[in-house]
Amino acid sequence: MSEKKAVVRQVQGTTLVARSDSRHWVVMDGSETLGGSNAGSSPKELLMFALGGCTAMDVISMLKKRRVPLETMEINLTGNVREEHPQVFTDIHIEYVFYGKGLDCNDVEQAIELSTTKYCAVSAMLRTSIKLTHSYRIEDEKVRSPKNEIGHKEG
Repeated sequence: MSEKKAVVRQVQGTTLVARSDSRHWVVMDGSETLGGSNAGSSPKELLMFALGGCTAMDVISMLKKRRVPLETMEINLTGNVREEHPQVFTDIHIEYVFYGKGLDCNDVEQAIELSTTKYCAVSAMLRTSIKLTHSYRIEDEKVRSPKNEIGHKEG
């Protein structure tokens, strides 16, 4: 068994920085109503990032080993949080979006299945307490548009 260590330090109010064995710093913060300054992601957001990143790394690696012509991919996560405290996730849906010509559904489905049931440690930890679901779609090419970005607001 390997040991992992992390440190979380208060910067000001609820603005925090965290660092682990990789020695990369991450900023976390709460809203101004909680004493923060909205200067970073919330811990719950980081949990979603961790889930998406973990399964994405697995799937990308497996598809690369199979020589699948993947141009790029993205993962969209949608989570529901209960109203009462502690305001935990009740469920998270993972949508995998694959971009590339000639992608085979069987390769994609097998990579997702292996990640979600065997390799992704974050999903293994979460699925014991919340409902995790997933779907996927394959697109020939990625069309970049500011409307597709999180937080985009029409003028």
